[in-house]
Amino acid sequence: MSNRNLKSLGERAHRFAALGDETRLSIVDELSRHQRQNITELTRLTSLTRQATTKHLRVLEKAKIVRSVRDGRENLFELEAKTCSDLQDYLNTINKQWDDALARLKDFVE
Repeated sequence: MSNRNLKSLGERAHRFAALGDETRLSIVDELSRHQRQNITELTRLTSLTRQATTKHLRVLEKAKIVRSVRDGRENLFELEAKTCSDLQDYLNTINKQWDDALARLKDFVE
């Protein structure tokens, strides 16, 4: 496996780990339904403090799943489309591999 593939796998593993938290996943889910939201809007989703929500957003930013965009005096958070597209493509590839493996197993059993 090339260094590029290992780097991509490491990056994806980091991103999936960031999504492995229920709060962060709910933030991503909310941002997928609304283009941009500020910290106050995102904090309403959780029973967490604004500070705790900010920490979760920083994890998602570090994983390049969300980004902060300055709009006047406030920061708005939005999904990073390229990263989300890459993760979706990767999941589609894995899904196809499983479908192919199950089809081969079915052929073998029959």
